[in-house]
Amino acid sequence: MTLPAKELLQRFRRRRTDDHEDHLPELLRRYAEPLPALDDPAFGALFDRYGDARVVLIGEASHGSAEFYRTRAAVTQRLIERHGFNLVAVEADWPDAGQIDRYVRDLGPSPWYGQAFTRFPTWMWRNTEVKTFTRWLQAHNRPLMPAQRVEFRGLDIYSLRNSMTEVLRYLDQADPDAAHQARQRYACLTPWQDDPALYGHFVERVGEPSCEQAVVDQLQHLLGDRLAHLVEDEEAFFNATQNARVVRAAEQYYRAIYRGTTASWNLRDRHMFETLQALMAHRGPQAKAVVWAHNSHIGNAAATAMGWEGEFTLGQLCRTAWGRDAVLIGMGTDRGGVAAADDWDGTLEVKTVRPSDPDSWEHRFLQAGVPASLTDWRAADREDLRDALSEVLLERAIGVIYRPQTERVSHYFEAVLAEQFDAYLWLEETHAVEPLATLASPSHEEDTFPFGL
Repeated sequence: MTLPAKELLQRFRRRRTDDHEDHLPELLRRYAEPLPALDDPAFGALFDRYGDARVVLIGEASHGSAEFYRTRAAVTQRLIERHGFNLVAVEADWPDAGQIDRYVRDLGPSPWYGQAFTRFPTWMWRNTEVKTFTRWLQAHNRPLMPAQRVEFRGLDIYSLRNSMTEVLRYLDQADPDAAHQARQRYACLTPWQDDPALYGHFVERVGEPSCEQAVVDQLQHLLGDRLAHLVEDEEAFFNATQNARVVRAAEQYYRAIYRGTTASWNLRDRHMFETLQALMAHRGPQAKAVVWAHNSHIGNAAATAMGWEGEFTLGQLCRTAWGRDAVLIGMGTDRGGVAAADDWDGTLEVKTVRPSDPDSWEHRFLQAGVPASLTDWRAADREDLRDALSEVLLERAIGVIYRPQTERVSHYFEAVLAEQFDAYLWLEETHAVEPLATLASPSHEEDTFPFGL
């Protein structure tokens, strides 16, 4: 059972001793299960232990490391093929992921041909590693009946403009009068759709009226009885409804960022959790999901400095909702290369990841001396391992921005690994993902979407 955040912090900070630190690498070496090659059947067999879960959340220590994507894909393939997992939910915008979902489930051509994942950070999902997985998923789905095919869905919140477009597109076909009303409601946000953060500034700092009621009214209208008789295409209606939820959440989010990072973070992770819940309910009683997101989202925030400052996470909410039927797997590395930028909306660079800090969890796994491993501490007979992992050490987090010059301040936070995750994948050296073209050129779009498939 997860301890209260303050109790965790006080209890485990007291426990750190030099003897304990010396003992930890030895214990990690004992329990680390070396990872075979990704295409070796023995690799997949290591993850059969999670086959009975409802939700398996697989993290990453950066958004730009190829080995994280490849390893996560290999685990996911095993869970799909052997254990009936039928949802892949990723830290990506709903409309963009929807274009990939249409491809992998053969739902027809995309109305935005060539536009998926073309805004910053393009490399996060538009890369060769994701391309390889989506090709595999399409091939896996092809012989299955439509209702059995595995979905590829987005959980994130940033797609204000594209989500409004999708709601209107649906209503234009289903009910032109309702589409006219929706345009009137969304007109409040239309001037800000290309710069929603500016909308938040003018509402929160200047005192302009918000569009909150308008977007709430639009969602309620979609969910209301008046449209019930028009739902001839359940998939299209579900997609439109989820896009309306994104618009509502995005409107709140871009105001919340001016009230502090805790409010905006919590709003975003709650939206991702509620989207996952909606996906599970839509899929039905047999729904089983694999979630791909950053460690900072899939870990239990109550065991980290984030939680001690009042933030919660998708993984924490999943633990509350599903208990042991939710498995939280972190992933880390010591050094290598990463695709990242210096600033938001900046230029992609391949940067060198510095060796891990001596006071970090990553450094303890490095000292254990197993280059690639799975370490799991959920089993009842691993109390000594859980106890050893129940101290406060630093943990590194690289998103789409990496500033190695200020790494200790910019990219490390305190965490209690035993409470943050259920297991940890260790990949000692990693390399940058290989980005795909973003279709800046108008030529050959049909040959390259999605991901050149």
